[in-house]
Amino acid sequence: MILTTTNSIEGHKIQDYLGIVTGTSSELKKSFSFKNDKNMQIIEELMNEAKEQAFQKLKVNASKLNANAVLAISVDIETAAGSYFFVSVTGTAVKVT
Repeated sequence: MILTTTNSIEGHKIQDYLGIVTGTSSELKKSFSFKNDKNMQIIEELMNEAKEQAFQKLKVNASKLNANAVLAISVDIETAAGSYFFVSVTGTAVKVT
């Protein structure tokens, strides 16, 4: 599956627009001090894991629509109550040739 932040894919023609798809994920954030490089690395790893899970869910949801690409992807990362990372990935599912 092709994933892109752009509205088109060079060398491909959009055959059909199938709808908006999303993928969401959250990870519990431990209490860390940002002064320590090791803690910053752990937080980065947690954020990357949450982002990867959200992208996997996006691809599953796009596949359910028989899409082979997702265009105009945007990623939103939020924190809540200082304890969770929420990642939301949104895009347009399309069929390209």
